[in-house]
Amino acid sequence: MIKERKYIVSAHILTFGIVLFLTMGCHVIPKQVREHANPSITFQELMKDPEKFKGQTVILSGVIIETTNTKEGTLIKVLQRPAGFRGQPKDTDETGGRFLALADQYLDPKVYAKDREVTIAGEVQGKRVLQTGEIEYTYPLIHIKEIYIWPVYKEYNNPYPYYYPGFYHPVFIRTCPHQHKCK
Repeated sequence: MIKERKYIVSAHILTFGIVLFLTMGCHVIPKQVREHANPSITFQELMKDPEKFKGQTVILSGVIIETTNTKEGTLIKVLQRPAGFRGQPKDTDETGGRFLALADQYLDPKVYAKDREVTIAGEVQGKRVLQTGEIEYTYPLIHIKEIYIWPVYKEYNNPYPYYYPGFYHPVFIRTCPHQHKCK
C-alpha cells in the first residue's frame, strides 16, 4: 500500500514536470514577430536616443503604470523590467525606466490595468515628452505589433493536503481570462 502510494505521488510529480517543461518551452511573442526584432538594442540605448532606433522592432517587458484611451489609440505607460526566459518581466526592482506603448485598437483599461505585467513587441516610433509629476519625462514610444498580458495568479491554501503526503503547499489559480497559444 505504501509502495503503491509512492508510485502515484511520483507519477503526479513526473506529469507536473513534463507539463511545466512543455509550457515553458515557448516565448509568448510569436516567432514571426521575434524574427524581425533586433535583440542587440538594449533598453538603456533606447532610453538615451529613441530617434536612433526609429523603425526598428524591439521586444520589451514591464509592469503597466497607466492605460489611457485617446483619439490615436490606447496609450500604455510601462515601467520596464528585464525579461525572463519566456519574455515575462522578472520580479525585481531593477528597471531601465519607462516607455510608452501605443495600440491602434481599443484596449480596456480594466484588463490592461495598473500593476499588470506585459510583454510587448513593437516598432520604435521615436520619443514623446510627457509631464510626470512636476518634471518632463522623455519616453521611448513603441507602436504595438503584439502584446501579451500575463495572467494573474491568486494563492489559496490547499484544501486537500492528504493527497500529497508530507506536502502542504499553496495552490495557484489562473484568474486571467486572456488565453495565448504559443507558436
